[in-house]
Amino acid sequence: MFKRFFLFALTNILVMVTVSIVMSVLGLNSYITAAGMNYQALMVFCLIWGFAGSGISLLLSKFMAKRMMGVQIVDDRGQYGDLVRKVHMLARSAGIEKMPEVGVYQSQEVNAFATGPSKNNALVAVSSGLLQQMNAEEVEGVLAHEIAHVANGDMVTMALVQGVVNAFVMFFARIAAFALSQAMKGDQDDDRPAAGGFAYHMTVMVFEIAFSFLGMFVVAYVSRMREFRADAGGAKFAGKQKMIAALRKLKARIEYVDDSHEALNTMKISSKKGVMSFLSTHPSLDDRINALERAMI
Repeated sequence: MFKRFFLFALTNILVMVTVSIVMSVLGLNSYITAAGMNYQALMVFCLIWGFAGSGISLLLSKFMAKRMMGVQIVDDRGQYGDLVRKVHMLARSAGIEKMPEVGVYQSQEVNAFATGPSKNNALVAVSSGLLQQMNAEEVEGVLAHEIAHVANGDMVTMALVQGVVNAFVMFFARIAAFALSQAMKGDQDDDRPAAGGFAYHMTVMVFEIAFSFLGMFVVAYVSRMREFRADAGGAKFAGKQKMIAALRKLKARIEYVDDSHEALNTMKISSKKGVMSFLSTHPSLDDRINALERAMI
């Protein structure tokens, strides 16, 4: 657990240092002036910060996944040769030019994920539990689903969506905090904007938390739509019945999912249906199975 938190902290530090340097060089680190708030400078500030965070996370996604999940890269000459060859066969069917890395991590959960900054620089990893509890056709269905994510560029898409959401959250949080600080200032004679101090920055943080919660609905919705598309792609690459069989096995084995990596929920290939389903990054397995059964593939 300590390693997971350390790596997350390291990523945040890298983001802060990189963006701070860019902001200083471009002279865009000040959006509150004596005349009030410069909305154009604020917009540029938020866009750079918003996309820098998601962009750097995307670039580091393979590295972070390997470290946090303990993924061991395998090749076609060892114990997992059949797995690697199957991934590469599916990747070629999907038109991917550079074969993704293939990895295995030790966990009793039935899970797999794909990550990486581009479709030609991707990682497909599966849990040991999935390999133990699924037959060859079911495993192929899961792998085809992950390859569909890679071929569809879903990692980049979600990074862009998160970047837009981050920018809007930062932009409106600062506008709301500035308006509140000006309202609290009242009719004081001081013409300087009542913002920029400790109280203002704390208010920004509060608004960011509130707006981020709303933004989560947008990100989760887009993610769920991409999951349906990846299921359809998996059915195309491996066959509809293999994809359905994989989802049914996941439904039967859902109790094996390990919650110790909840911070990496975007990597999960299944999600339980409940009251907070609108915040889930994955549709329920029943919905996914029903969608495939209705699809003309």
